[in-house]
Amino acid sequence: MNGRRGAVRGARGLPALVALGTLLAGCGIRATEVPTDFGPAPSRVRCSLAEPEVSTQAGRELPMRVFLLCGSSLVAVDRTVRVPDGAADARRVLVAQGLLDEVSKQPSGAEREAGYTTRVRAGTTVAGPRPGDPEDTLRLSVAPGSLSPTGLAQVVCTFSDSAAAEGDGSVILGGPEDGPPRRYACTDEVRSHPGDAEPPSTEATGS
Repeated sequence: MNGRRGAVRGARGLPALVALGTLLAGCGIRATEVPTDFGPAPSRVRCSLAEPEVSTQAGRELPMRVFLLCGSSLVAVDRTVRVPDGAADARRVLVAQGLLDEVSKQPSGAEREAGYTTRVRAGTTVAGPRPGDPEDTLRLSVAPGSLSPTGLAQVVCTFSDSAAAEGDGSVILGGPEDGPPRRYACTDEVRSHPGDAEPPSTEATGS
């Protein structure tokens, strides 16, 4: 008798199970008897910041972007760079120095949490062209070739996205030595894989 009652109850519950299965299928969810555990949700999406990190320096500030390393790629991060008024040629070097200061300083706590790092040496400075250099040359205090491929890619891509670059986005960089500067390009490949090789470059000549 008890077995018959159990069978009746099972039969009565069958339509409900069928209906539940149909509902799940309609929602694109497959029913499973195996419990799943995907672990805790990440606290922050990698390479994504809640809000732009900006400089707190007083004075005239311009919105710009610098490229930091996140994972294996370069990612643009918003900054404001303090640029004093001055002649156009001097102002270009000041823009480059402001950007260099930003890209070389250690990322903020929020940026580190999101996975950002930098490979540019702190304290690196930049100056204008020497006699015989192309007029848009930027001379770093270290030889560009002495930087790691990733660090050089950060500098080139940061400059190329600013007033420090030439009209075509290329960047002419030299070092403290007397050798001729080189014209660098920030390509999609450089941004995607900055550590594979140095940014493509050609020798830049002419004043």
